[in-house]
Amino acid sequence: MTIQQTRIDRRFQALKNEGRGGLVTFVTAGDPDPETAAQILAGLPAAGADIIELGMPFSDPMADGPAIQASSLRALKAGQTMRRTLEMVRAFRQSDPDTPIVLMGYYNPIFVYPAEAFLDDAAAVGVDGLIVVDVPPEADNELCLPAMKRGLSFIRLATPTTDAKRLPAVLQNTSGFVYYVSIAGITGTAAPVVNDVQSQVARIKSSTPLPVVVGFGVKSPDQVRALSEGADGVVVGSALVRAIEDSLGANGQATDKTASAVLDLVKHLSTALRP
Repeated sequence: MTIQQTRIDRRFQALKNEGRGGLVTFVTAGDPDPETAAQILAGLPAAGADIIELGMPFSDPMADGPAIQASSLRALKAGQTMRRTLEMVRAFRQSDPDTPIVLMGYYNPIFVYPAEAFLDDAAAVGVDGLIVVDVPPEADNELCLPAMKRGLSFIRLATPTTDAKRLPAVLQNTSGFVYYVSIAGITGTAAPVVNDVQSQVARIKSSTPLPVVVGFGVKSPDQVRALSEGADGVVVGSALVRAIEDSLGANGQATDKTASAVLDLVKHLSTALRP
Protein backbone atom coordinates (compact mmCIF):
# COMPACT_ATOMS: atom_id res chain seq x y z
CA MET A 1 0.00 0.00 0.00
CA THR A 2 1.24 3.51 -0.80
CA ILE A 3 0.14 6.82 0.62
CA GLN A 4 0.29 10.31 -0.81
CA GLN A 5 3.36 12.44 -0.21
CA THR A 6 3.44 13.69 3.35
CA ARG A 7 5.22 16.37 5.34
CA ILE A 8 7.71 13.66 6.29
CA ASP A 9 8.46 12.88 2.64
CA ARG A 10 8.84 16.56 1.81
CA ARG A 11 11.12 17.19 4.77
CA PHE A 12 13.49 14.35 3.87
CA GLN A 13 13.57 15.56 0.27
CA ALA A 14 14.47 19.05 1.48
CA LEU A 15 17.22 17.62 3.70
CA LYS A 16 18.57 15.66 0.73
CA ASN A 17 18.59 18.85 -1.32
CA GLU A 18 20.55 20.57 1.47
CA GLY A 19 22.99 17.66 1.60
CA ARG A 20 22.60 16.96 5.31
CA GLY A 21 20.92 14.66 7.77
CA GLY A 22 17.98 15.75 9.84
CA LEU A 23 17.70 16.27 13.58
CA VAL A 24 14.74 14.39 15.02
CA THR A 25 13.86 15.49 18.55
CA PHE A 26 11.79 13.56 21.08
CA VAL A 27 9.92 15.15 23.97
CA THR A 28 7.00 13.80 25.97
CA ALA A 29 3.68 15.57 25.54
CA GLY A 30 2.71 17.42 28.69
CA ASP A 31 6.12 17.18 30.37
CA PRO A 32 6.60 18.75 32.87
CA ASP A 33 3.25 20.52 32.57
CA PRO A 34 0.95 21.42 29.67
CA GLU A 35 1.99 25.06 29.39
CA THR A 36 5.75 24.45 29.47
CA ALA A 37 5.42 21.48 27.12
CA ALA A 38 3.54 23.63 24.61
CA GLN A 39 6.24 26.29 24.83
CA ILE A 40 8.95 23.69 24.17
CA LEU A 41 7.04 22.16 21.26
CA ALA A 42 6.48 25.54 19.63
CA GLY A 43 10.18 26.43 19.94
CA LEU A 44 11.69 23.21 18.59
CA PRO A 45 11.68 24.04 14.84
CA ALA A 46 13.45 27.38 15.27
CA ALA A 47 15.97 25.69 17.57
CA GLY A 48 16.88 23.25 14.80
CA ALA A 49 14.49 20.30 14.98
CA ASP A 50 13.67 19.00 11.50
CA ILE A 51 11.17 16.40 12.67
CA ILE A 52 9.47 16.17 16.06
CA GLU A 53 8.63 12.95 17.87
CA LEU A 54 6.02 13.62 20.53
CA GLY A 55 5.75 10.96 23.18
CA MET A 56 2.28 9.79 24.18
CA PRO A 57 2.48 9.46 27.99
CA PHE A 58 1.84 5.97 29.31
CA SER A 59 2.15 4.53 32.79
CA ASP A 60 4.17 1.47 31.74
CA PRO A 61 6.63 2.47 28.96
CA MET A 62 8.52 -0.82 28.82
CA ALA A 63 11.06 0.07 26.09
CA ASP A 64 12.07 3.36 27.68
CA GLY A 65 14.84 4.07 30.13
CA PRO A 66 14.47 5.90 33.46
CA ALA A 67 14.55 9.42 31.98
CA ILE A 68 11.67 8.92 29.56
CA GLN A 69 9.72 6.82 32.06
CA ALA A 70 9.98 9.71 34.51
CA SER A 71 8.84 12.17 31.86
CA SER A 72 5.71 10.10 31.21
CA LEU A 73 4.91 10.01 34.90
CA ARG A 74 5.43 13.78 35.25
CA ALA A 75 3.10 14.41 32.31
CA LEU A 76 0.40 12.07 33.61
CA LYS A 77 0.63 13.62 37.07
CA ALA A 78 0.16 17.05 35.48
CA GLY A 79 -3.05 15.86 33.84
CA GLN A 80 -1.91 14.97 30.33
CA THR A 81 -4.34 12.81 28.35
CA MET A 82 -4.37 11.59 24.77
CA ARG A 83 -6.94 14.23 23.89
CA ARG A 84 -4.67 16.94 25.33
CA THR A 85 -1.77 15.51 23.31
CA LEU A 86 -3.76 15.78 20.10
CA GLU A 87 -4.83 19.28 21.08
CA MET A 88 -1.14 20.21 21.46
CA VAL A 89 -0.60 19.17 17.84
CA ARG A 90 -3.63 21.16 16.71
CA ALA A 91 -2.33 24.29 18.45
CA PHE A 92 1.18 23.75 17.02
CA ARG A 93 -0.23 23.47 13.49
CA GLN A 94 -1.82 26.92 13.74
CA SER A 95 1.64 28.49 13.54
CA ASP A 96 3.69 25.73 11.88
CA PRO A 97 2.16 23.97 8.86
CA ASP A 98 5.38 22.29 7.74
CA THR A 99 7.34 20.57 10.51
CA PRO A 100 6.46 16.85 10.65
CA ILE A 101 5.13 15.51 13.94
CA VAL A 102 5.25 11.81 14.77
CA LEU A 103 3.45 10.46 17.81
CA MET A 104 5.48 7.79 19.59
CA GLY A 105 4.46 5.39 22.30
CA TYR A 106 2.43 2.31 23.10
CA TYR A 107 -0.82 0.80 21.91
CA ASN A 108 -2.78 0.80 25.17
CA PRO A 109 -3.69 4.54 25.20
CA ILE A 110 -4.68 4.27 21.53
CA PHE A 111 -6.76 1.13 22.10
CA VAL A 112 -8.78 2.70 24.91
CA TYR A 113 -9.34 5.96 22.96
CA PRO A 114 -10.47 3.84 20.86
CA ALA A 115 -8.18 3.19 17.88
CA GLU A 116 -10.39 4.17 14.93
CA ALA A 117 -11.41 7.44 16.57
CA PHE A 118 -7.81 8.12 17.52
CA LEU A 119 -6.64 7.71 13.93
CA ASP A 120 -9.39 10.02 12.67
CA ASP A 121 -8.56 12.67 15.27
CA ALA A 122 -4.80 12.38 14.78
CA ALA A 123 -5.13 12.91 11.04
CA ALA A 124 -7.52 15.82 11.59
CA VAL A 125 -5.18 17.77 13.91
CA GLY A 126 -2.12 17.39 11.70
CA VAL A 127 -0.21 14.37 12.98
CA ASP A 128 2.02 12.92 10.25
CA GLY A 129 3.02 9.52 11.53
CA LEU A 130 2.98 6.98 14.34
CA ILE A 131 5.62 4.90 16.07
CA VAL A 132 3.86 2.31 18.23
CA VAL A 133 6.57 0.10 19.62
CA ASP A 134 4.42 -2.79 20.85
CA VAL A 135 2.38 -3.44 17.69
CA PRO A 136 4.31 -5.98 15.57
CA PRO A 137 4.02 -6.42 11.78
CA GLU A 138 1.88 -9.50 12.36
CA ALA A 139 -0.85 -7.14 13.66
CA ASP A 140 -0.76 -4.67 10.73
CA ASN A 141 -4.52 -4.95 10.26
CA GLU A 142 -4.98 -3.66 13.81
CA LEU A 143 -3.41 -0.23 13.41
CA CYS A 144 -0.83 0.09 10.64
CA LEU A 145 -3.06 -0.37 7.59
CA PRO A 146 -5.94 1.73 9.00
CA ALA A 147 -3.42 4.50 9.78
CA MET A 148 -2.02 4.45 6.26
CA LYS A 149 -5.53 4.68 4.80
CA ARG A 150 -5.84 8.00 6.64
CA GLY A 151 -2.54 9.30 5.28
CA LEU A 152 -0.59 8.65 8.47
CA SER A 153 2.86 7.12 8.07
CA PHE A 154 3.45 4.02 10.16
CA ILE A 155 7.09 3.97 11.18
CA ARG A 156 8.78 0.80 12.34
CA LEU A 157 11.83 0.15 14.47
CA ALA A 158 14.70 -2.04 13.33
CA THR A 159 17.24 -3.11 15.93
CA PRO A 160 20.67 -4.77 16.10
CA THR A 161 18.80 -8.09 16.45
CA THR A 162 16.63 -7.58 13.35
CA ASP A 163 18.22 -10.19 11.12
CA ALA A 164 17.86 -10.76 7.37
CA LYS A 165 14.93 -13.11 7.94
CA ARG A 166 12.98 -10.61 10.04
CA LEU A 167 13.80 -7.38 8.17
CA PRO A 168 11.34 -7.89 5.25
CA ALA A 169 8.43 -8.16 7.69
CA VAL A 170 9.54 -4.99 9.46
CA LEU A 171 9.78 -3.10 6.18
CA GLN A 172 6.67 -4.45 4.46
CA ASN A 173 4.14 -1.76 5.39
CA THR A 174 6.52 0.81 6.86
CA SER A 175 6.25 4.35 5.51
CA GLY A 176 7.78 7.74 6.29
CA PHE A 177 11.11 6.42 7.54
CA VAL A 178 12.72 3.49 9.30
CA TYR A 179 13.92 4.09 12.85
CA TYR A 180 17.11 2.15 13.55
CA VAL A 181 17.59 1.53 17.26
CA SER A 182 21.35 1.83 17.63
CA ILE A 183 21.72 -0.19 20.83
CA ALA A 184 20.11 -3.30 22.27
CA GLY A 185 18.05 -2.47 25.34
CA ILE A 186 16.12 0.50 26.65
CA THR A 187 16.47 4.16 25.72
CA GLY A 188 19.17 6.43 27.01
CA THR A 189 21.28 3.82 28.79
CA ALA A 190 24.32 3.31 26.53
CA ALA A 191 26.22 5.00 23.73
CA PRO A 192 26.02 3.69 20.15
CA VAL A 193 29.13 2.30 18.43
CA VAL A 194 29.38 4.41 15.29
CA ASN A 195 31.00 1.87 12.96
CA ASP A 196 28.49 -0.81 13.92
CA VAL A 197 25.60 1.56 13.38
CA GLN A 198 26.83 2.70 9.98
CA SER A 199 27.13 -0.88 8.72
CA GLN A 200 23.64 -1.73 9.96
CA VAL A 201 22.16 1.40 8.38
CA ALA A 202 23.79 0.46 5.07
CA ARG A 203 22.28 -3.02 5.36
CA ILE A 204 18.79 -1.61 5.91
CA LYS A 205 19.17 0.92 3.11
CA SER A 206 20.01 -1.88 0.69
CA SER A 207 16.54 -3.29 1.37
CA THR A 208 14.36 -0.15 1.27
CA PRO A 209 14.18 3.24 -0.45
CA LEU A 210 12.89 4.79 2.77
CA PRO A 211 15.03 7.19 4.81
CA VAL A 212 16.71 5.62 7.83
CA VAL A 213 17.16 7.56 11.06
CA VAL A 214 19.25 6.46 14.04
CA GLY A 215 18.31 6.86 17.68
CA PHE A 216 18.86 5.68 21.29
CA GLY A 217 21.81 6.92 23.33
CA VAL A 218 22.60 10.05 21.28
CA LYS A 219 23.46 13.11 23.36
CA SER A 220 26.38 15.06 21.87
CA PRO A 221 27.07 17.03 18.67
CA ASP A 222 29.98 14.69 17.88
CA GLN A 223 27.66 11.68 18.05
CA VAL A 224 25.06 13.46 15.92
CA ARG A 225 27.68 14.34 13.31
CA ALA A 226 29.19 10.85 13.19
CA LEU A 227 25.88 8.98 13.09
CA SER A 228 24.47 11.23 10.37
CA GLU A 229 27.11 9.94 7.98
CA GLY A 230 25.22 7.29 6.07
CA ALA A 231 21.93 7.89 7.86
CA ASP A 232 19.20 10.34 6.88
CA GLY A 233 18.62 11.62 10.39
CA VAL A 234 19.55 11.29 14.04
CA VAL A 235 17.11 11.11 16.95
CA VAL A 236 17.81 12.72 20.31
CA GLY A 237 15.36 12.00 23.10
CA SER A 238 16.63 11.05 26.54
CA ALA A 239 19.13 13.92 26.58
CA LEU A 240 16.33 16.43 26.00
CA VAL A 241 14.09 14.84 28.59
CA ARG A 242 16.96 14.94 31.10
CA ALA A 243 17.41 18.64 30.34
CA ILE A 244 13.81 19.14 31.44
CA GLU A 245 14.33 17.09 34.60
CA ASP A 246 17.55 18.88 35.52
CA SER A 247 15.87 22.29 35.16
CA LEU A 248 13.00 21.60 37.54
CA GLY A 249 12.72 23.27 40.90
CA ALA A 250 12.99 21.54 44.25
CA ASN A 251 9.25 20.89 44.14
CA GLY A 252 9.51 19.20 40.75
CA GLN A 253 7.81 22.09 38.99
CA ALA A 254 8.99 23.89 35.87
CA THR A 255 11.18 26.95 36.28
CA ASP A 256 11.86 29.88 34.00
CA LYS A 257 14.87 27.90 32.70
CA THR A 258 13.03 24.74 31.69
CA ALA A 259 12.03 25.55 28.11
CA SER A 260 15.31 27.30 27.35
CA ALA A 261 17.32 24.35 28.69
CA VAL A 262 15.75 22.07 26.10
CA LEU A 263 15.78 24.53 23.22
CA ASP A 264 19.38 25.60 23.86
CA LEU A 265 20.45 21.95 23.79
CA VAL A 266 18.62 21.41 20.49
CA LYS A 267 20.42 24.45 19.04
CA HIS A 268 23.74 23.05 20.25
CA LEU A 269 23.09 19.62 18.73
CA SER A 270 21.77 20.99 15.44
CA THR A 271 25.03 22.78 14.74
CA ALA A 272 26.55 19.36 14.02
CA LEU A 273 24.29 18.96 10.98
CA ARG A 274 24.46 22.46 9.52
CA PRO A 275 27.26 24.16 7.60
